[in-house]
Amino acid sequence: MEEGCSVHAYVLMSNHVHLLLTPVTPGSVSRMMKRVGESYVPRYNGRHDRTGTLWEGRFKSAVVDSESYVLECQRYIELNPVRAGMVMRPRDYPWSSHRANAEGEPSLAVTPHPAYLAFAADAQERYFAYRKWFGEKTAARELDLIRRSINGGIPLGSDEFIARLEGQTGRRLGPNKGGRPRKKTGV
Repeated sequence: MEEGCSVHAYVLMSNHVHLLLTPVTPGSVSRMMKRVGESYVPRYNGRHDRTGTLWEGRFKSAVVDSESYVLECQRYIELNPVRAGMVMRPRDYPWSSHRANAEGEPSLAVTPHPAYLAFAADAQERYFAYRKWFGEKTAARELDLIRRSINGGIPLGSDEFIARLEGQTGRRLGPNKGGRPRKKTGV
């Protein structure tokens, strides 16, 4: 739980990383990403005789409704190397949380999310159910929603979930309507 974040799923790709986190305190995701940039990146660069940033662009984040989307995000993350054509099966990619979540491979980085734990009470049954669930195809609509949420920094969840967040923050959090803002008339 580095910097107050529980990591539920991760994948390190060649030019980006995906993380499914639960922050414990406000601002802990930003602090964690800052620490990664200050400690991991220089060590990696030194080890590989390179300089500069390790991943493309700044980090993007989105709030996820754990009731309906957290497991879809977890699967999206762990299937990233398969979709990229790097491996045939998620278990074949060594820089991912998949073997911890699907096979029980020990990992100091991964903290199981309650939605993942709900697959089964018994660990072996949970691994089996998780692997079986990975065999099911993610709907194209779900992939699109996850990508739009990540890229747009908008919450991922039901309309009720987003409305509740908007009520708590007093801000519009859903996708923006296209086009320019309307001109005010009669002012």
